[in-house]
Amino acid sequence: MTLAPRVTLTFDNGPDPDVTPQVLDLLRARSLKAWFFVLGKHVATPWGRSLVARTHAEGHRVGNHSYTHEVPLGLDARPDALAREVIATEALLDEVAQRPRCFRPFGGGGALGPHLLRPDVLRHLLDHGYTCALWNSVPRDWEDPIGWPARALDDCARTPHTVLVLHDIAGACLDGLARFLDGAAALGATFTLALPDACAPIVDGVARCDLAPFTAPLPDRNHP
Repeated sequence: MTLAPRVTLTFDNGPDPDVTPQVLDLLRARSLKAWFFVLGKHVATPWGRSLVARTHAEGHRVGNHSYTHEVPLGLDARPDALAREVIATEALLDEVAQRPRCFRPFGGGGALGPHLLRPDVLRHLLDHGYTCALWNSVPRDWEDPIGWPARALDDCARTPHTVLVLHDIAGACLDGLARFLDGAAALGATFTLALPDACAPIVDGVARCDLAPFTAPLPDRNHP
């Protein structure tokens, strides 16, 4: 007997003042919970703070996805990248919502590899009790806002536990989200906030696997 797939919904790069409220409304109408991995530059705005507070109050999980989302941290040669991208965002989140710390690195189009982290960031995640949330499905909603649900549903049908990366930003997941949710329900999918072991290499500051595949040496600032 084939088990019904499990799906963990995650939304990156928000909050967005127009899109995020509509995503939250769709999830609330279906009694679904999701992860929202937010950018510090948005949380620093009044509307961003309000949306993070709403997201947290409605029972969703809120995580740190860097401040600027400009360069994968494993490729970021700035000596203060940890402070600028991770610590500054976490400080903003702590002002809005007290919750377990979770960080999602920037993959640069969804790729996994040593470009995700660098040693000082990794040490910070371990020392400060973070969970690190990766993924196993990136249907590229930002490139194909209409067609992405078919790819996402195919991943869900083939994978026992899918961690799906969507984006609550303009021109990405919104137009297809209801269609995807209806299709996943037709598959018998169970939605959960849990992360499978393969997508959580660090849990509450404890490494659960070899982290070398996700960590680059500190970049040489003199040789980009």
